[in-house]
This record gives sequence, structure tokens and C-alpha cells, in this order.
Amino acid sequence: MSGTTEPGPRTFLFCPESAFGPTNNCIGIGAELVRRGHRVVFAAESSWKGRLEPFGFEEELYDLEPAEGGGGGGSAGQFWKEFVAAVAPELRKPPEEQLAGFMVPTWKALVEGARFAEARLAGIVGAVAPDVVVEDNVVCFPALRRSGPAFVRMVSCNPLELRGPGIPPPYSGLPSGDRSGWEAFRAAYDRTHRPLWEGFSEWVASCGLPPLPDLEFIHSGDRLNLYVYPAELDYVGDRPLGPDWVRLDSCVRRTEGPWTLPPELAQPGPPLVYLSLGSLGGADVDLMRRLVEECSRTPYRFLVSKGPRHQELELADNMWGAEMLPQTRVLEAVEAVVTHGGNNTITEAVHFGLPAVVLPLFWDQHDNAQRVAEKGFGVRLHAYRFAPGELGRAIGQVLGDGALRQRVAAAGEAVRRRDGLGRAVRALETLAREGP
Repeated sequence: MSGTTEPGPRTFLFCPESAFGPTNNCIGIGAELVRRGHRVVFAAESSWKGRLEPFGFEEELYDLEPAEGGGGGGSAGQFWKEFVAAVAPELRKPPEEQLAGFMVPTWKALVEGARFAEARLAGIVGAVAPDVVVEDNVVCFPALRRSGPAFVRMVSCNPLELRGPGIPPPYSGLPSGDRSGWEAFRAAYDRTHRPLWEGFSEWVASCGLPPLPDLEFIHSGDRLNLYVYPAELDYVGDRPLGPDWVRLDSCVRRTEGPWTLPPELAQPGPPLVYLSLGSLGGADVDLMRRLVEECSRTPYRFLVSKGPRHQELELADNMWGAEMLPQTRVLEAVEAVVTHGGNNTITEAVHFGLPAVVLPLFWDQHDNAQRVAEKGFGVRLHAYRFAPGELGRAIGQVLGDGALRQRVAAAGEAVRRRDGLGRAVRALETLAREGP
């Protein structure tokens, strides 16, 4: 840590989870810091090699498991794409039944990755000598937390991770207005997760840190923490947070270049809808095929993010798509979203004032889907059990409900005024200036 309070450029080290959502979130903030003259370094899992430098960042790579062929192979986030594809059958189960078959193996992979990466990350922190370290992840990397008091936890996954007695348990998808299932889910989570958590907390303590909070896999920062979620969907009144937590209503990056609609969709016509299950959900090609089939029977047009198995997915005549689309640009061109409910997509949909049909698969998606439905911002469906025609009817509902669309549009205007990206940059710069 520099320890100086003089004005001037600072060094910010970002370490996001190796998935597109948290990485894109950090890219957006980091790009603004670079624009303001700061040095930004990304500690990134090796599959991101060469993908971050174009934004003006330095790359310091690490592995989450023994690297084959020297590391850096595969596409960005390949570790998690392959993992989700392997456990896809578990995603067909309701949230409580996913605890043992999906959640515990996921946490196990995460904590094993943290253990494997510890020595390399300690070397990165020592070499970079950052003024501020930002970790956007769900699991503790002790080397990052030991970097000093200017450690910032970023939560871009699920605001229910910031727990409280007045809100549903995270990962449950349970309603806020009915507490009847809360304690049973918490008990099931305790039963399935405590052995893994205890072992990880002991290891974290052996690395020189305090034990982890009960059944939580990461510490918070002492002075500043950031989380991304629009106030209109947040649990503000039911879970007050201390002054060290700053909500970013959205954090829409400004790094995606110009993009125009393909000619076949640029002409006036039926409503245009964005369909995406994210970089991980798109690995379930059978589900993607069913969504394409259902959407082909609707009177609407679709822009489709086809996902990592795009070569196996054939689109219908009312669709156009690619493996990945510049989401923030696409959302400016459509009237509604069909999504798995990842936090980035939900917050960006609200940012642009778009209603959503949410088909959650795992993790925060169950909670986001429930919140969208109970706040009247869209419709929640079961990703694997919706009836024939039900998806089309849900899309028609969110497009045809004038009050819903007006409510979401008003929320979008408010979110854009609050400028979460600018708020994040200012908070990080202030922390850097204050020093240790």
C-alpha cells in the first residue's frame, strides 16, 4: 500500500470471478478509472489471457486448477462453462434440492480454486503493490484480503448474500411476503454446507485472517464494500446496511463499441425481444433448443445470444443471433428480455427500462426471478417445466401490460440518474486517497 494521501494516479487491482458477469462489471469500473488516469491491473484466471489488455488494463494471470499445456487455453470462463455443463441435470430440480447436488459441488470447486491460487495471488499482490484491491467473487482469496485495509468486496451476484433476518435466505427463490419456508431452507443449507464451510474457514484462518462469518465464504471490507442492484428491486427497508456498504443501482459498462441491428431486424415490425441464458446457462443446448422452438411460435422477433455451444443451435426464421452479443447495446434496441436471471442481465434490464421473463437455473437466478415477479417487473417461469405456449404467453403479457412497462421504464430513468458506475469510481478514488 502506498500510504500517501497526495493527489495523483493510484493503482487498483481487480480480481473478478472467472465468469462474464462479474468480469464485465469490473471492466466497466476499471475502464472509467483508466480514463481518469489510474493504473488498473486485473488478476484474472488464465483463460482470460489477452482479453483484458485491450481495455488499457495490465493482466496478471493465475490458475484455479493445474493448467494443461501451460495454462491460458480455452475460452474465457471455460472452467465454469464445463462445470455447469457437467451438472446440468441438477439444474432441473427446485432450489432446495439443488443444495446437495449443485450448490455444494459448486462451493467445493470455488474453495479448491482459492486454495490452489493462493500462492500465485500473493505474488501478484506483492508485485503490483495496489492502493486498492477489489474482489468481485463469492469466495475468499486470503492473499487479496491480507492486502490491507483498502480491500473492497464487490457483490454483483445476489443482494441476498448481504443477509438479514427480515429477508429470504439466499439461493432459495422464496417470496419476501411469506416466511413459511425460510427456516426450513436455512436448515437445509446448514445441513448440506456446514462441513465444507468449517474446513474452508479453518484454512482461511490458517492464512492469517479472522474466521469467516457463519456459513459465509467471504469477508467484507473494513471500510468500503460495493453491491450492484437497483433500489426498486432491493430489500432496502427489510435489510438495512451500514455506511461501509454502497449500492450501485446499476453498473452498465461503456466499453462496448458501436453496434447496429442486422438488416433483417432493422425494419419496422413486431416487437423485438432479447433471449439469453448467459454464458453459463447457454451451455445447456437442449434447453436453448426448446426456448428457440417455443419462441419460433410467437409473433415476435428475437435477438439470441446463442452461448458457448452456438454451433449446435439452429435459429428460427424470426431470429438472429451469435455466440455472444454486445448486451448493453442490444438492450438499447429491444422491448423486452427473456433471461435466466443473472444479476448483470437483471440490473441492466432495469437500467434500460425493460420488462423481463425470467427462467432461473441456479444460484442468484432463483432470487432474482422471484424479486422481478413480486415487484411487478416481469414474469417468473420454471426453466424446465413451463407448458407449451406458456413462454409465448408470458412474453405477450410483459409486452402488453402498459402499467408494468410504465413502472419499469420509470425505474430505468431513476437508475440512470443515480449513475452507479460514477458512484463506484468516486468511492474507490476516495478510498485510495485516504490510504491505509
